[in-house]
Amino acid sequence: MLVGGCDPHRIDLSTMTMLKDNHIWACGGSIHSAVAAAKAAGGFSIKVEVECQSLDEANQAIEAGADVVMLDNFEPDDMKKAAKTIKEQWGRGPRAPLVEVSGGLTEDNVAKYVCDDVDIISSSSIHQGVKHIDFSLKVIPKDKSGKKGDGESLDQ
Repeated sequence: MLVGGCDPHRIDLSTMTMLKDNHIWACGGSIHSAVAAAKAAGGFSIKVEVECQSLDEANQAIEAGADVVMLDNFEPDDMKKAAKTIKEQWGRGPRAPLVEVSGGLTEDNVAKYVCDDVDIISSSSIHQGVKHIDFSLKVIPKDKSGKKGDGESLDQ
């Protein structure tokens, strides 16, 4: 994916904390509590992202200190309205929260989600269901005569 021009969502589980509904439910259903717990566990250097199902949840996440709000499974028009509202309310620039859109985006419908108020577009469709290339690297030891196991010279 990197070779094709995509950015990974995160390098590994330690490079950003992503709070999903289960994490919020585990904190009594409070987005504020979940973000506070994530910030406490991750320290000052780890970004926190919150998966949001509504504009209200996104605002709660931003108020709590989330760095990224993921508008998940929104219809395109609803997502554009929510993203615009977030940018108008919370601003743009290096200290403003990032707005990510995710959920059901594919190569066929992604254009409907593109707008100036969205910072990140996420789609798992670029790696789910893709056929892999099956290849291997064989190490063939040379024998004492300097030839590979099949009789060819390694110098060729």
